[in-house]
Amino acid sequence: MKEVQPIRDTKKIDAMKSIMKGESNYRDLLLFTLGINTGLRISDILALKWSSFLNGGKLLKVESKLNVVEIKTKKVKTFVLNKSVMEALKLYYNSLGNVDPNAPVFSSRKSDNGSPRPLSRVGAWMLLNRYAHMVGLNDGIGTHTLRKTFGYHLYKRGVNLEYIQKMLNHSSPAITLRYIGITQEQLNDIYVELNL
Repeated sequence: MKEVQPIRDTKKIDAMKSIMKGESNYRDLLLFTLGINTGLRISDILALKWSSFLNGGKLLKVESKLNVVEIKTKKVKTFVLNKSVMEALKLYYNSLGNVDPNAPVFSSRKSDNGSPRPLSRVGAWMLLNRYAHMVGLNDGIGTHTLRKTFGYHLYKRGVNLEYIQKMLNHSSPAITLRYIGITQEQLNDIYVELNL
């Protein structure tokens, strides 16, 4: 299995979002936006139900807290919904009309006895690759790309590595650096740029 990479170029991220909006693929837009803004694993994203985003039948607001029990670790991950996620959530929610709180947020086109079935991991991989290819990203794209993109851009914005490590539930900073695709070459560039 080929190792996947983060999407390093924010212009490519914006282009992918524009395509999704242009095609009115709001489900895909929310999946992508949620992944790159929360660092959730794809299994946790695909397991979300509408009830996670509703309070008293109304959609949550920006800066609302969301608690997700991670499937892999069984730990509760708490995070705040930012403006980008909320904009994508509203677009998708408003495009649906009426939602069942117990229905999966990311429904497949397939159903089980009339009930919507969650999008599969393979389905998510296929849609991410489709958009990535459309913007010229042809290698190293997978469902983990979302989580890696989240960590990579936090790191590039100067967020303390220990915070990123904690957000991704990694056991060491070295694992986090390797995971988000920070190479020795990039670290060498930092030494060159210091120039005191």
